[in-house]
Amino acid sequence: MAGEDNNLQVLNALDLAKTQLYHFTAIIIAGMGFFTDAYDLFSISLVTKLLGRLYYTKPDLLKPGTLPPTVSSSVTGVALVGTLAGQLFFGWLGDKMGRKKVYGMTLVLMVVCSVASGLSFGNTPKGVMATLCFFRFWLGFGIGGDYPLSATIMSEYANKKTRGAFIAAVFAMQGFGILFSGIIALITSAGFDHAYKAPTFAENAALSTVPQADYIWRIILMFGALPAGLTYYWRMKMPETARYTALVAKDAKRAAQDMGKVLQVEIDPEDAKIEKLSRDETNKFGLFSWEFARRHGLHLFGTTSTWFLLDIAFYSQNLFQKDVFSAVGWIPAASTMNAVQEVYKIARAQTLIALCSTVPGYWFTVALIDIIGRFAIQLLGFFFMTVFMFAIAIPYHHWTLKDNHIGFVVMYSLTFFFANFGPNATTFVVPAEIFPARLRSTCHGISAAAGKAGAIVGAYGFLSINLRFGVWSKFEKNRPMGFFLDFLEVKSFQFFVGPNLDQK
Repeated sequence: MAGEDNNLQVLNALDLAKTQLYHFTAIIIAGMGFFTDAYDLFSISLVTKLLGRLYYTKPDLLKPGTLPPTVSSSVTGVALVGTLAGQLFFGWLGDKMGRKKVYGMTLVLMVVCSVASGLSFGNTPKGVMATLCFFRFWLGFGIGGDYPLSATIMSEYANKKTRGAFIAAVFAMQGFGILFSGIIALITSAGFDHAYKAPTFAENAALSTVPQADYIWRIILMFGALPAGLTYYWRMKMPETARYTALVAKDAKRAAQDMGKVLQVEIDPEDAKIEKLSRDETNKFGLFSWEFARRHGLHLFGTTSTWFLLDIAFYSQNLFQKDVFSAVGWIPAASTMNAVQEVYKIARAQTLIALCSTVPGYWFTVALIDIIGRFAIQLLGFFFMTVFMFAIAIPYHHWTLKDNHIGFVVMYSLTFFFANFGPNATTFVVPAEIFPARLRSTCHGISAAAGKAGAIVGAYGFLSINLRFGVWSKFEKNRPMGFFLDFLEVKSFQFFVGPNLDQK
């Protein structure tokens, strides 16, 4: 790992340790935080249509109510804005106060704001949406801190041989979080539909949305507090990472004691070496120094630019899956369903995509990242994302025909598979490996924040164009833009990070 003195016995012990129980414990604990992040970020897409029916359906409308453009973009994107801010703030704080303490702060914030997101001040549309947006911003702020801290914690606990797989396994919990949000939505909507029978909107518009449906979106959003709360308890039982304790806090004795218990071996604290490192001026350069720019400037530019470009496409595809499926007819027209049935249909579609393509893509990366390398997976993912986007874009009208819906879903699923067996995973792994310990959390936070800036472009920009000008289908037909973005991602990753990343 960049910038570390691997002659320290405690660090050598970590690098050379055999894979054992504490590695898998660290994956689960750090990964459950990321599981919660994904649940909270993507569950909103399951309930936005329900919110429109509940609060914006008028008696004289001929179709179910929908969220106004400004409200829709705010509800969908405000958590991303909070996440960007949280990544920068908590990434920096993680290098100042330690991974363990700051990670606990982010989890507490996530628990509180997950519960609060399901509450509202008053029962008017304005009051409910304002409350939801307020707490989802702060929920995103907490989620933002989890990105650099989860990656850094796993990176600093891992051994050298399987470090990439362990960090990728933490990130792979995102797939389970997306899947779990769909499952919770399925169970909740199915239960309410069974308990409160309602006609479709076409049969009786006034009765198609039962009052009890207001509980559905609240339950789905508030459920995200449970895994975050469980994660907090177990995370506080883990010791601080030895790399932070030894190299940043300069407490060699504590680092040796902590890792000695974990690895069940005797480790020499080597106080003299730590003292020498603390006096070494060459290892004291800061983030805004020429020395950092010389050593890591291109690395940081590479990790930020690729993550930014990727997330424009990745988040717009994830957050607006329901719109894509509605456009091609895989989800029935809203007027043919009641409000609860619509939640069920959307959740079923997104759960199938997650189960068949999103989750497997992550775990292909886990299995192969330390065998074929980061660069190869990055390049492979970009290439096949481009191929399948073109396969959807060029004969677009063909896929909208009813007989071809299954083919469209297969092709669309493959874009998700190769996003995750590709750049979505590697952009998370790389920043946790190539920066020095005292700046690792900060640099990962900056890289992740650049990604969220891309996600904001996707959420606000594309949604605004779609809602204001009604050109969703035209945009889909113009998907060669996806090829252009993929091309830029490949070139920037290759030039700034380099094909020999795996040896760093």
